[in-house]
Amino acid sequence: MRAIILLLLFCCAVCVSAVTRSLQYFYIGSSEVPNLPEFVVFGMVDDVQMIHYDSNTRRAVPKQDWMSKVTGHDPQYWDTESRGFSNAEQVFRNNTEIAKHRFNQTGGIHVVQLMYGCEWDDEFEDIQGYYQYGYDGEDFITFDVNTETWITPVPQAVITKNKWDRDADGNTKRTKYLTQDCVDWLKKYVDYGQESLIRTVLPSVSLLQKTPSSPVICHATGFYPYRAEMVWRKDGVEIHEGVYKGEILTNNDGTFQMSVYLDLRSVIAEDWKRYDCVFQLFGVKEDIVTKLEKALIKTSETLLGWSRVTIITVIGAFVFLIAVTGLIIYRKKTVSKTPGNSAEDIICDNEDRKSLDKLVSFTKESSTLNL
Repeated sequence: MRAIILLLLFCCAVCVSAVTRSLQYFYIGSSEVPNLPEFVVFGMVDDVQMIHYDSNTRRAVPKQDWMSKVTGHDPQYWDTESRGFSNAEQVFRNNTEIAKHRFNQTGGIHVVQLMYGCEWDDEFEDIQGYYQYGYDGEDFITFDVNTETWITPVPQAVITKNKWDRDADGNTKRTKYLTQDCVDWLKKYVDYGQESLIRTVLPSVSLLQKTPSSPVICHATGFYPYRAEMVWRKDGVEIHEGVYKGEILTNNDGTFQMSVYLDLRSVIAEDWKRYDCVFQLFGVKEDIVTKLEKALIKTSETLLGWSRVTIITVIGAFVFLIAVTGLIIYRKKTVSKTPGNSAEDIICDNEDRKSLDKLVSFTKESSTLNL
């Protein structure tokens, strides 16, 4: 469980401004994590999953309708992606063993993570590309786009750094992808999926408490997009003492959930009415305010049933949580067609297809680096 705790601590919300867009790919290889695939790949645009692969299904699949249109509904594309990810799966299995050996470890839960992609500020045209590996929730090795060399904070990765630094041609290609090709495709994805990427869904908010002496939990579920905030207030002022904020988790339908805890052991019953929970969703002006009233709190068996459902959701979505919140190593609607764009208009033309082939080639290359 130690590695799982490390990973949860390692994950945090990705804060994105109104004009910053992102394209990210996550590769996650694990050993001895119960009830989860040994290898998972996610592709994300603005925190929205567009592609998925795991070692249980051994198939790459689009997760958004517009992603199918980008690839021209070409089954050969997805066959190629599946084969590439399958090869990467074996590499990650080997890399996990290599990392364990370098850290003098044997069995137990261990995770190798790769995150690469780019961020683009459409107002200032600022571009940031990154390509970084982590091991058990800690920094392992990171690519420096400016110098086209590798940086590592741990001695166990020096062998890898020296090996990858010698591949000057590969590093130059990686820089080009991160600073040019990646941004070009990010712009295309944002254009293709704009209706999905800008949609908002408000959550249902509940107050939960296990026992009379337990913290009161303000729980919001079913919201979209990922960028949200929830706080406890007293007399209309945000408070921090006695407050614990949980991570944002994903639901199976692609929406999200979050909780914030309030310790009321030192608060007399008469003062409960002075507290409320406030949920704020990016892009929505009106906040959802829930007054702290005992009659609204779900307890005992009701809470126990909720907890079971939540635990199942967390287990099923754990790896996706890692992808959605980002691996900080350095740091059910169908999409409608945009008016004026037919399916033929959205499908990639020949030039786009050539670029897509280059993107696929880089993805396969980047995912098969041996430590």
